[in-house]
Order: sequence, then C-alpha cells, then structure tokens
Amino acid sequence: MEAFIIALVAIIGFSFIFEMIFAQPEIDKIFTGLIPSLPNEEALYIAIGIIGATVMPHNLYLHSSLVQTRKFDRTEIGIKQALKYNFIDSTIALNLAFFVNAAILILGAAVFYQNGMFDVAEIQDAHKFLEPLLGTKWAPILFAVALIAAGQSSTITGTLAGQIVMEGYLNLRIQPWVRRIITRLIAIVPAVIVILIYGESVTGKMLILSQVILSLQLGFAIIPLIHFVSDKTKMKGFHISRATQIASWIIAIIIVSLNAKLVYNEIQGWLETSENPIVLWLTVVPLAFGFLILLLYIIFKPFVSGVKEVIENHSPHNMILKLNTERNYETKNIAISVDFSSADEKALNHAFDIGGIEAKYTLIHVVETVGAMMYGNKVRDHETSIDEQFLMDYKKLLEERGFHIDVKLGFGKPGKIIPKIVNEGKYDLLIMGTHGHTGFKDLIFGTTVDNVRHKITIPLFLVKN
Repeated sequence: MEAFIIALVAIIGFSFIFEMIFAQPEIDKIFTGLIPSLPNEEALYIAIGIIGATVMPHNLYLHSSLVQTRKFDRTEIGIKQALKYNFIDSTIALNLAFFVNAAILILGAAVFYQNGMFDVAEIQDAHKFLEPLLGTKWAPILFAVALIAAGQSSTITGTLAGQIVMEGYLNLRIQPWVRRIITRLIAIVPAVIVILIYGESVTGKMLILSQVILSLQLGFAIIPLIHFVSDKTKMKGFHISRATQIASWIIAIIIVSLNAKLVYNEIQGWLETSENPIVLWLTVVPLAFGFLILLLYIIFKPFVSGVKEVIENHSPHNMILKLNTERNYETKNIAISVDFSSADEKALNHAFDIGGIEAKYTLIHVVETVGAMMYGNKVRDHETSIDEQFLMDYKKLLEERGFHIDVKLGFGKPGKIIPKIVNEGKYDLLIMGTHGHTGFKDLIFGTTVDNVRHKITIPLFLVKN
C-alpha cells in the first residue's frame, strides 16, 4: 500500500516537473515567491487552503498509527530507530506535498498570469488553455494524470485515516467495506449535492473551501498531539524535547491565529453584506464561539488537570465480574471466547456452570486491528499491548477465585482465528457470548458466530447477552 502511494506521488511529481519544463517560469520569481507574504484577504484564504491541503489533519492520526506497525525491536534503540525513519517518511511526504502545491501556483502564474489571463480559477479552464498556451498536447494530459493520481492518493489516505479514527477513537468496529462506503459517502455526497444545485462551475471554489475547512480543523488535531507527545508519563521516555515543544507551539499558534483571522473576516463580511444579519447572529456567530470555547478547552485543560495513569481499552467493560463457583462437575477442557465487553460475564458464568471449579478453561481473545491482520503475532501496536494486559488481568482474577486458567491471544479476523485455535487444542466445548444483533446490524458489524460454528469439530455453546 505504501509503495502504491509512493508511486502515485511520484506520478504527480514527474507530471509537474514536465509542466515546469514546458512553462519555463522565471526562477528568480520562484525564489522570491517562497518568502511568506499576504497582500490581501483573498491571499490569506488561498494560503490557509494550501496549509489544509498540505498538512491534512486526518493524516496526523494516520501517521501516528503507521509507526506502530513497523517491524522493529521493541527496545529503546528499536523504538528510536522507528521514530527516526517515520520522521524521514513524514518529511519526504510533506515536502513532496509542498512541491506539488507550489508547482500548481507556479504553473498558473507562468502560463496564465503572464498571458493576461487573470480569471482562470477553475480546473477545467486550466486544462483547456494549457495546450494552446504551452504548444504541446502533453501539457493537459499530464495535468489530468497528476490530478487523478492526487485524488486517488488523497482518497486512500483519507479512508485509512477514517479506519484509524473509527477503531482507535470512536471504538466503532464495523466491516471494512461498510466503513469504506461510509467514509467515502461523507466525502462525496456533499460535493455531489452542491454540484447538482450550482453546477460544475463551482467545483474550484468548493475544492478550495474544503481545503480551508481542513486547515480550520488543524488546531483541534495538532494541539492534543503536542500535549500528548510532551507528556513524559504517557510517552515513557520518548517525549519530545523542550526545543521541539516550543517550535510546535509556535507553529500551532500561527496556524490557529491565521484561521481565527480568516473566520473573523469571513463572518464580518457576511454580516455586512447580508440582508438578514439576525439569522447569522443566531446561527453562525454562536457556532463560531462554540468552536472557540472548545479550542480553548483543548489548549488549557491538560495544563490544569493532573496526569492520571490509566489503562484505556477499546471496550467500556470495567472487569467487575460476578462469578459462580459453587457447583462441581466432571473435569472438562473448555474454551471461552472473550472480547472484554459485558458479554464476557455471562459467557464465563455459563462456562463455570458447566465445568465447575475442576475444569480447565482457556480464554481466547483475538486482536482484530489492521496491523494484527497484516503482521499477526509480530504486531505490537497499542491495542495489542492493552488486549494482552487485559487478558492477563482476566487470568489473574479468575485464578484468584480458584479456577484453572490458560489464555490464547490470536491476531486477525475472529471468524478465522478462533476456529484455528480451537482445532489446534484439545477442547471439549467452546463457549461464546453474543451481542444479540441480527439483520441489518449483522450486515454492518459482521457475524463471527456463523463463521466459527462451521469450522470447528466440537460443540459450540452460545450465550446471548
């Protein structure tokens, strides 16, 4: 997947290199243009759009997750090496994104502005005029190819980031194809509605607006990230240095300040030109203040609240189990599938009713992150570590109650891994807790039970939650 993304970025880069050769821009003007300047408010709007297009907020979550999937030694030296290479990856990626955005601006200035065409703002117009102005049919072709590659690259990274956010932050585990449809529809449906209402002439403005919105979201992603990576307790010795903290806060303040200025200018302009400003005062203005309060909360809350060392898992279960230990039966070897949810309590109690205190119990849990699916037991991401610890906590808790407990941690899709573990072990019975959803929810969340029951040779006992 990374090789595919690199190939797309390379296509974009080579396409614009040839465009630069065709356009022959003035080199001295290019270097002059690298000096930051904002001649007017419209330039601020474009500049913020470029920031949003280059440093997309969802990629901060994606890059933070990708570093965990690397195959490296989980020692201090190995972690530092992984961080170093991830830093190199990010630097190359962001500089390539900067190059592409700069190339688009340079191409527009060299081709259209120099020929007195000051109003070319739409992609379709740029594509149409490139051939007659540059005198080669390859100019519009390369321009189109670069845009297609950029769109695919952005779509793939956006989908992957959506997966990270859903699984790691929202704790929403749904089937991959459903997740992809949801994330893509969220991106596509608003664009389709706007185009149907206003026509394709607004695509350029809508594109810039989407990039500006991305930039407005940056503060809400960057500031929590700075807080997190500055925390010595959470980072366990891998926190960022004081110099990096200062630089990060300066950059964050600049981005947030520019965004705040843009929002203020836009709202002020709307109020001055609106025929009914009361509607704006009752809708847009309170909304803007709400986001401002949320941003201030994100900035100052970690400074005033104490650091609490807690283990956060992807399930709300608090591991307070009410267990039955009174009955005694013949010795059995019972496997129990657990997922650290409320279904575990009923599954465990039914197992103890059947096997009693003398039976041998094996707790099976499957880590089903993408990293686990790709790398199996070699993955060492955050969720794997937490799941492993919770499984051992279950083992300790139950052994203290007098039960004979073994644990098995699997990696991948539960419907495949649970039968594999069960078939390789000498178990008399498999007990699984179910969440009781059927029909549409089965389509969304998937069904593990059906996949398991057809692949095992021992009885399956289902406990409905």
